[in-house]
Amino acid sequence: MVIHINYLLILLSRIVNLLFVSVIARKTRFSQRGLGMIEILVTLVILAIGLLGVATLQLVASFNNADALSRSQAVLVAEQVSERMRVSAFSAPDADGKIIDDGYVNSNFYNFANLSCTSSANQYECFCQQFPATLANCHTTQCDSSQVAAFDAYQLSCASIQHNPNMRVSVTCADANTTDSTACSAGSRHTIMLSWPAAHWGVNTNSSVISNPSCNPNTNDDNDCIIVEVFL
Repeated sequence: MVIHINYLLILLSRIVNLLFVSVIARKTRFSQRGLGMIEILVTLVILAIGLLGVATLQLVASFNNADALSRSQAVLVAEQVSERMRVSAFSAPDADGKIIDDGYVNSNFYNFANLSCTSSANQYECFCQQFPATLANCHTTQCDSSQVAAFDAYQLSCASIQHNPNMRVSVTCADANTTDSTACSAGSRHTIMLSWPAAHWGVNTNSSVISNPSCNPNTNDDNDCIIVEVFL
């Protein structure tokens, strides 16, 4: 985008130079001096149109950069979620395969739903700048599988809102065996979704916008998302 802007500026400068050269040559031919008002006005109009295009390009570039940053951050967090799930997986006691602790699919562990903040600061400052006293710090103490799940969910929630405070983490499971007591039996499909409010550049508010139904379970939602499916 910066390269295109530089090319546009160079093109504008060449156009202005050509205008001045042609005007001076014509004035010299007719033994006249100075520039006419019409030539000056034409030059200013061309320059104004070029600067307006540069400003629009800068605005679109900043918009696209913010969206790309959200997507990159979401992909990184989704990879971290899947890696931590695989590391924490253990052999199922009643089936051939691996399972994870039910805490990994507990929505109360994500997005600080199980924590409270007494200040008016944003979530990252309130929950992530200092480790919550109500959680077990598995870096310094021995944790069981449920505590590890809660600890991982907390850290992943902090990672998701580090650059986009509106990003949300969701981990669900399509249970392969609903007859046992495990929320995610061996062979189940785990779905990791990171979503954030969608931003539409140049879209008329009166026009309809087609949203991804996977990112928007509710009809009134308008989110972008990254979805990763994991089989242990």
